[in-house]
This record gives sequence, structure tokens and C-alpha cells, in this order.
Amino acid sequence: MKWFNFQAIKNSSIHITPNLPIITTKRYKLGFVKLASYISLYTIAVWLLLIIVLAVTPLKDFLFVVDNSELKAQTEKIQQLQSKVLILTNQLQSLSSTNERIRLAIKLAQKDSVNANDKIYDTLKNRVIKKINVGGNIFYAFISLLNNLVQTNPSSKTVFFMQPVQGVITQDFNPGAGHMGIDYGLKIGSPVFASVGGIILFSDYTIDSGYMIIIQHDQEFTTVYKHCSSLLKKERDVVSQGDMIALSGNSGKNTTGPHLHFEIWQNGKPVDPQKILLK
Repeated sequence: MKWFNFQAIKNSSIHITPNLPIITTKRYKLGFVKLASYISLYTIAVWLLLIIVLAVTPLKDFLFVVDNSELKAQTEKIQQLQSKVLILTNQLQSLSSTNERIRLAIKLAQKDSVNANDKIYDTLKNRVIKKINVGGNIFYAFISLLNNLVQTNPSSKTVFFMQPVQGVITQDFNPGAGHMGIDYGLKIGSPVFASVGGIILFSDYTIDSGYMIIIQHDQEFTTVYKHCSSLLKKERDVVSQGDMIALSGNSGKNTTGPHLHFEIWQNGKPVDPQKILLK
């Protein structure tokens, strides 16, 4: 014996006898399928009517109370968060570019004698870092005025380099022998100045070069200051031309006495400082 017989239920019928105050009483016979159809149609009709009433009448305002002020406040908070996320994203991208350049700059600045044809120079050349306009002293103002007088296109302005120290050049630029800069002979503790304004890419101690600073400048120039006794600026500091950044010394394995080793690079290639330094 089956507890549930769908065919029997389908063939069954329901008798409805209204109790009306009349003489003749009628009985209504409805099949199961027909009754289910009537109930479904009735339910759909009620829902459609309710939707139409809520759509065209103010009834929804009484049934669903919405606090517009709270909704507006939440919208403003979301917009503020989106703005902050956008700002943080831009800052992270900028820091990522700077950190990548620092990593590559450290690799090429491990020692004074290196191979100028190393592939890392081409890699460094292809890294893009945002150019920063720096300045703030009288010398920078004079250089800016000179730029405006001799250059008609601001995007191609000349970068002027000042000597980083007051000393005697004891060793010249000689890339054939692996010497990618010039050496200034001077006593320990002499002030070292930024040859051009820019952003500090690296400022720390290395085994070969001792205390060293690397600065990124406009027009894809980079300057390197090695064998210092102490560093006065840290990474990501923005310096102006002529700012004191370190004190000279005799640190690192590749030093032969108190001096400053100074290099200028452009687009990942070494440049003879004596050809472009202002006398």
C-alpha cells in the first residue's frame, strides 16, 4: 500500500457548500488541478496588484521607511574612501618605481671600477621615475634664470652641475680603466654638496664604497657620492642644488685615502664630470 498516490490525489475533487441564508443551497465541485490553478492565479493577481499600488502610490513610503540623510551620509563616506584609495594607489605606484630604481642603482654602484657595457645600465635606463622640480637657494634661482634665457623649450632645459666639494682632483674620469668618475682629494669631514637638485635614491653604507649617496635628477641624470664619513640625507629626501648632503671620508674597501669619489650618469651611461661641471 502506497502512502502517497499522486494519481489518486489528481483525480480527487473538493466539494464546497456555501452556508447562505437562502432556500436553495448549491454545491460546487472542483478538481484538485483546477483548484491549484485558481489559487496560483489568485496569488499572482494579488502580487501584481500590490506591485502596481506600491509603484504608483505613496504607500511605499509608509511601508518602507528610507532615511535619505543616512543614505546621503553613506554615499559621501564611500566617495571619500574611493578618493583615498586612488591617492594611496598613486603613491604606491610612485614608491614602487623609486624602489626599483634604488635596487638597480645599488647594483651598479657597488664599486668604483665597473664595466660600462653591463646590461644593468640599459635596464636602469628603461626605468621611468617622476621628474621633480627642486630648488630654493640663490644658486638655483640663478640657474633657473639662465635656463630661461638660453632655452626656449622648457622640456629640454639644460641641467647645470656644480662641483660637489672644494678640493683638488686626484684621479680623472677613465672608463677604459673602469674608473667611472673623478676623485677629489680632501680631508675627512669636509662638506659634500648636491651637484644638482633631485631626490635621494640611496643613502646607506656599502662594503666597497663605504657611506654613499645616489641622487636622481632631471633629464635622466644621476650623481653618485662615495666614501663619505657620514650621511646627512636619507632615501626619498628631496634636495636642492647646493644643499649639504654628507661629509667626506675614507670609508669602504675600495678607498686609497681620504677623498670623495664623484660620478655623473645619464640614461644609464657614465659621463665625464669635468666636461659638464661649472668651474
